[in-house]
Amino acid sequence: MRAAVLGAPVAHSLSPALHRAAYAALGLDGWSYQAIECDENGLAALLDGCGPDWAGLSLTMPLKRAVLPLLDRADPVAEATGGANTVVFGDGTRLGYNTDVPGLVAALAGAGLREAPARALILGAGATACSALAALADLGVRRPTAAVRDPARADGLLAAASRLGVEVGLCPFGKEIETDLLISTVPAGAADSYAERLRRLHRPPAMVMDVVYHPWPTRLAAAAGAAGSVVVGGFELLLHQAARQVELMTGRPAPVQAMREAGLAELARRLGAHSGAMSSSRGK
Repeated sequence: MRAAVLGAPVAHSLSPALHRAAYAALGLDGWSYQAIECDENGLAALLDGCGPDWAGLSLTMPLKRAVLPLLDRADPVAEATGGANTVVFGDGTRLGYNTDVPGLVAALAGAGLREAPARALILGAGATACSALAALADLGVRRPTAAVRDPARADGLLAAASRLGVEVGLCPFGKEIETDLLISTVPAGAADSYAERLRRLHRPPAMVMDVVYHPWPTRLAAAAGAAGSVVVGGFELLLHQAARQVELMTGRPAPVQAMREAGLAELARRLGAHSGAMSSSRGK
């Protein structure tokens, strides 16, 4: 059986390491998983080309929202958030799922979050921000705040909030704001201004999550750790959402520890390769 991760760009994805480790641990010798470069324009044709030998697909930027009209059915979480990061093929149908939400909940719980924080702040308004909103709703947060660069581009987030039955307040990106839980869903470097703000806060957040997993730590994560916040990295989200994808595609319990070890080993390999390249460059 075949599976793959789609996105643009996608070469950096850690998903192949995680899924292949799962297949090996489960003894699924005939299964393969690859990374395929694909944007919105090529998604429909690629889906059409997936025959009975395909188990499923993982989707990353910019495909999570674009895939919805191409599905036969989406699970309630994907419908509520307006995006699916997983396609499972079965009996000639395309089923869409959002495993980012349970992945976020599992990552936060694993870091010690036991009850709904009084205040929660999301950085960003994209597909991952919508998943963060749904995760917060699952945890009992009814009135989170989202820091956005352009309120006119937050329609998807506001629509997701309405479907989830929560109220989300919008504030300008970079505004000074105190919170108990901060979840950054923006790309690497985009949250650097909040790193400086964390250092100045009298009462830093109890927990800070940054969905970036490489390079790590981000400036936000480093500042949060120095301020005394519990820090949750994007690797934990990636691991737990991938574990749920494995379960959906294989029908077997995911070997989370084997996946964790493989993912961390791949990240260490990349760090070593980057350090070696930097050293070589300085020597020239």
